[in-house]
Amino acid sequence: MEREEVAGQLSLYAEGGAERRPWPVDELLQEVVAQARALNIPVSDKIQTHVRINRRAMGRFGACFVNRREGTFQIEISDVLLTAEKKACCQTLAHEVLHTCYGCQNHKKRWHHYAQMMNEAYGYRIERTDSPESLGVARKDVVRYLLRCTACGVEIPRARKSRLVTHPEDYRCAKCGGHLEVQLPKGGARET
Repeated sequence: MEREEVAGQLSLYAEGGAERRPWPVDELLQEVVAQARALNIPVSDKIQTHVRINRRAMGRFGACFVNRREGTFQIEISDVLLTAEKKACCQTLAHEVLHTCYGCQNHKKRWHHYAQMMNEAYGYRIERTDSPESLGVARKDVVRYLLRCTACGVEIPRARKSRLVTHPEDYRCAKCGGHLEVQLPKGGARET
């Protein structure tokens, strides 16, 4: 991956012939907020203008955090969206912006109504959850532990330290019944 600094944010681009997408995420946020307001969706006036980029998130593409003391909202997106198409990034930002509306801190009726309005007006597919495939991004899986069957060679990846990882002698291969051994110890993480 090639890295480039754009308006104070690190953007990632696939190497090779892939299209470069140098738009600043903060500007996309402002674009999405303007889209929602054009539909008279009552998004908060207290959304922080800087989008936080999360490089560790594996189970979500975005989040909206509220600072109750200040009454502000912080939007965060996963770094995998920096390599996505502009529409996928805007769709995720729109999902999170809708959480700033009164009564929309969840995915209930009011949030769904606003999401449907955005979907119809701008061609988004805002839903409660999304998959990497639907957003057109690579799956971000981290393998911290790799177990291998000593008999058939099947590999079992694990992201977390579980009983299987700490006591593989208590388990057998589901495919052939062979013994399992840990191949990749903690600290030897690799991204797949």
